[in-house]
Amino acid sequence: MLTTSFINQVGVIPMDESKVTMKGRLGPGMMIAVDLPGGQVYENTEVKKRVALSNPYGKWVRENLRSLKAANFFSATVMDNEAILRCQQAFGYSSEDVQMVIENMASQGKEPTFCMGDDIPLAILSQKPHMLYDYFKQRFAQVTNPAIDPLREGLVMSLEINVGKRGNILEDGPENASQLILSSPVLNEGELELLLKDPYLKPQVLPIFFDIRKGVEGSLEKTLIKLCEAADEAVRNGSQLLVLSDRSDDLEPTRPAIPILLAVGAVHQHLIQNGLRMSTSIVADTAQCFSTHHFACLIGYGASAICPYLALETCRQWRLSKRTVSLMMNGKMPTVTIEQAQKNFCKAVKSGLLKILSKMGISLLSSYCGAQIFEIYGLGMEVVDLAFCGSVSNIGGVTFDELARETLSFWVKAFSEATAKRLENYGFIQFRPGGEYHGNNPEMSKLLHKAVRQKSENAFSIYQQHLANRPVNVLRDLLELKSDRAPIPVGKVEPAISIVQRFCTGGMSLGAISRETHEAIAIAMNRLGGKSNSGEGGEDPIRWAPLTDVVDGYSPTLPHLKGLQNGDTATSAIKQVASGRFGVTPTFLVNAAQLEIKIAQGAKPGEGGQLPGKKVSAYIARLRNSKPGVPLISPPPHHDIYSIEDLAQLIYDLHQVNPKAKGNADVIQISGHDGGTGASPISSIKHAGGPWELGLTETHQTLIANGLRERVILRVDGGFKSGVDVMMAAAMGADEYGFGSVAMIATGCVMARICHTNNCPVGVASQREELRARFPGVPGDLVNFFLYVAEEVRGMLAQLGYQKLDDIIGHTDLLRQRDISLVKTQHLDLSYIMSSVGLPNLSSTDIRNQDIHSNGPVLDDVVLADPECLGVPPYFLLENLEKIPWGYETGVAITCTCSLFMVTVILDAIENEKVINKTIKIYNVDRAVCGRIAGVVAKKYGDTGFAGQLNITFTGSAGQSFACFLTPGMNIRLIGEANDYVGKGMAGGELVVTPVENTGFVPEEATIVGNTCLYGATGGQVFVRGKAGERFAVRNSLAEAVVEGTGDHCCEYMTGGCVVVLGKVGRNVAAGMTGGLAYILDEDDSLMPKVNKEIVKVQRVTAPVGQMQLKSLVEAHVEKTGSGKGAAILKEWDAYLPLFWQLVPPSEEDTPEACATYEATSAGQVTSFQSIGEKALESLAKKSLRLNKGYRQPGVSATQTSIFEHPASPLLQKLYSDLWQKM
Repeated sequence: MLTTSFINQVGVIPMDESKVTMKGRLGPGMMIAVDLPGGQVYENTEVKKRVALSNPYGKWVRENLRSLKAANFFSATVMDNEAILRCQQAFGYSSEDVQMVIENMASQGKEPTFCMGDDIPLAILSQKPHMLYDYFKQRFAQVTNPAIDPLREGLVMSLEINVGKRGNILEDGPENASQLILSSPVLNEGELELLLKDPYLKPQVLPIFFDIRKGVEGSLEKTLIKLCEAADEAVRNGSQLLVLSDRSDDLEPTRPAIPILLAVGAVHQHLIQNGLRMSTSIVADTAQCFSTHHFACLIGYGASAICPYLALETCRQWRLSKRTVSLMMNGKMPTVTIEQAQKNFCKAVKSGLLKILSKMGISLLSSYCGAQIFEIYGLGMEVVDLAFCGSVSNIGGVTFDELARETLSFWVKAFSEATAKRLENYGFIQFRPGGEYHGNNPEMSKLLHKAVRQKSENAFSIYQQHLANRPVNVLRDLLELKSDRAPIPVGKVEPAISIVQRFCTGGMSLGAISRETHEAIAIAMNRLGGKSNSGEGGEDPIRWAPLTDVVDGYSPTLPHLKGLQNGDTATSAIKQVASGRFGVTPTFLVNAAQLEIKIAQGAKPGEGGQLPGKKVSAYIARLRNSKPGVPLISPPPHHDIYSIEDLAQLIYDLHQVNPKAKGNADVIQISGHDGGTGASPISSIKHAGGPWELGLTETHQTLIANGLRERVILRVDGGFKSGVDVMMAAAMGADEYGFGSVAMIATGCVMARICHTNNCPVGVASQREELRARFPGVPGDLVNFFLYVAEEVRGMLAQLGYQKLDDIIGHTDLLRQRDISLVKTQHLDLSYIMSSVGLPNLSSTDIRNQDIHSNGPVLDDVVLADPECLGVPPYFLLENLEKIPWGYETGVAITCTCSLFMVTVILDAIENEKVINKTIKIYNVDRAVCGRIAGVVAKKYGDTGFAGQLNITFTGSAGQSFACFLTPGMNIRLIGEANDYVGKGMAGGELVVTPVENTGFVPEEATIVGNTCLYGATGGQVFVRGKAGERFAVRNSLAEAVVEGTGDHCCEYMTGGCVVVLGKVGRNVAAGMTGGLAYILDEDDSLMPKVNKEIVKVQRVTAPVGQMQLKSLVEAHVEKTGSGKGAAILKEWDAYLPLFWQLVPPSEEDTPEACATYEATSAGQVTSFQSIGEKALESLAKKSLRLNKGYRQPGVSATQTSIFEHPASPLLQKLYSDLWQKM
């Protein structure tokens, strides 16, 4: 009889393993089918083959599907310099656009990077003209549909798009294949010409100019309607390609071009509403497109392709300019040809498009086309309904006539005699006198520095007045607080020390900012009772204890800081866990008051981060378990690591290791688009995310409407500078308030806006020691700032007649729209922000002081309570766990309801560093098992100090995150199978997973552990007898592992450690791998196409030390698991060794394990083989000891402990013993 089970977790159905003949998993894009009457199971390849043979699809494609041939780029400019300038002025280019964006893309082939966030007014609030694109902000996935990684997983993404008529996808037929494939949506002039000559598409060019000779009023809207009618007629006449063009040989002053985005959106919507959209494709031939955001907008609102003719002409002009030629001749700029400059520009655009798609979790451009994944800020409903129907526009904005005037303000510059002979610099990116207003400007910084350094209330009043008199910069500037209550004395308002406890600083990583800045901010927040945020770079344990050695403001513990006091602590109350897992160890987690999961930050939502190699000093590398000088990349929040289920599991895991920290979605942080960043692409800074006023309003009101508001604290940040910001956020529903950039300014930042270069002149955002020595800040400066802000809040509360912040939080009835005349429109409507759906049932203080949510009864608690010792069955403990006092952190006894009073076995072993052996049954509902035990060990001993041994064997099917966050001294064995995230975050110890005996399947051919094992591991050893799923050892920093096969993305983003795979692997091996080594057995020569060779080198294992490392790990694997595959390899070692490939990133190329001719760096020459062997063995011994640092059984010599049980040479044994005594 055939029995087939399809379950998304192992262990759901009890089975006799001896009767299981095949066990596997469905990987990405795979499928399986079962013929129940016939008793047959069809695997992935067979299923797809049967479908593929059902019709002659190959024949249809060959006969009907065509590809557009690539055309050469122009090798000379088409227009003279004067005509180019006129065209640039007419279409809204600025000198920043040309010099910082287009020229940068042409020379570098990538988007330009900038820093510090977007602190200029929204386009609708600005007094300067903006392109229509600036009214659109990219939306991005966070929890419901997480991002893809476009950097390392490009194999699942594509910019290909088809143009032409599309048939019914539910009907098979050759006519459905009658389309033209474009390899990307970016066309050069030659490719556009080829499209226009295609006889099957019957292209129709539609000019998009509107006539203002009879006045501006109504002209734009009327022309748009006529354009839509012309498009309608062309499609009905058989045109399968509409080309909307603003190209003209002679621009006319009275015929400005319709913004191309408006034209594309209007035609797209019109054709949809008339049932014609599937019959044609839209191409934009435009001068007004040069940024990746521009391309994304056009594609998102219906364009299949774009020819950015003026941007390409600008690239050609730049390359031929005397200045560029001179720089290239002098070696100050890489030499590129005129064709290469245009290729570079297009390459940068394509990479940027992939990034924008990935932020929404979209892999194909064809899925993004027409998806309208944008939010609009500042367009009225008449514009939205005609051209952008379905997009969110909550605040209204400009009408067609107002939009026409803004368009005209650019156009007239091209025909005015008074216009300068160069492009205007609006100052949208960099601050400049006379340019656009920047919230973080030099005058503001100077006023704030004076106030906090002099501790002067008068100086702070001047700072407040500066902010009050600024131009309208953010949506809240259009609001004011009004109350019908009489003012009360300030003395009756809650004290400042109570208010500052609601303040937090932003998640700025140590690495992005200097050690001095990071620690000064943390100390200041701890003095106040507020919270600082570690960011994603880990934290030095030296910061976790109060200072007791301060003399005259200086401490030998933190000698680089001044202005210290005894009792100061530099720990960050909020410790951040990001996708890169840098610095995330068990000890880091147990020393947190709050654990923050970074999903998306305000400055570059949906993207990962990157710390340039020049910022990775030896200190930073130590904290992040990486190598100095090697760039560190945080992946975007992965689509299959940060799904809703995975996020819930991560929350559970963190609560398991630290049950006392808030981390159960107890706090939700809303980050505005104007938040700062150490480094980010300019397009992300400028065009992703939205104002926190709208995000906070939506979150607060949605939670209230669903009865959930009382369960969470709402925290908001983004551009906070004063008590006014705090009061506005409070009225909109926020409980806590985050300050990022302004906190750095208060500690000394001068807003040089060069954070990404490592050249910060005052050492705030640099790792260069000579610059860090200039750091001017002291913790007291930031303390002064926050106390001033709190006093400002007190004053405003008193004026409104309220005694405490609790009384106004969520009271949107206090908000009034100010009577302010904006330059662009009077049609903004903020009623959405001022609306109310009610208030929570609890006060904000009560919400903030609620008990921490727990994971409920868990297996770890049973293990820690040890039912055998207490003399009661496990179920009794589970029912009465709440009656057990949680004093285990100090190793105290446990009191049970049966009145027994005994010291438990495991807690006693932890307290007294003993050796214990336990065997426990496990089920798949037991999640994150061992995490809480590891937390107890880490809290007492740190990541390295435990000298006992906890030898625990589990039997059965383990739930998610089995053996997470293990510490040295924990030796865990699972006989059975496990789900995803095995060994997540482990910092030491040993983990063995092996199937039960007498299985009906071959163990090395079966999947025995799930996806994403060893995610973020920082130490320890793992041996798995069987296969693993996708992303094995992703972001592994130092762990060693042996497994008998993996899915896709094995060793992704590894920075250290060693992985041995004794079987087949999936695609994209070693993507983003910057450290560590991998050994992969390739018995059928199938590995090479699966390796991502962007970083790693693939070579045979020729180095003697590498061979020794590989063999010793295989030997240990056989000893621990009884692996038949491993035993066969060892038996025929000489035959199998040549079948192994070694994957080596650049940082490992000169190590003895990877280099057959290892050089002794001190002598600068190759030494004798004996010397090579000794140095190499010493390196290997050190690595092995680091994996198990701090673990030794008391009274037992190093060579007798379990980590040295596997055979090794006498020289290696001696090195182990000698090194152990030194470490």
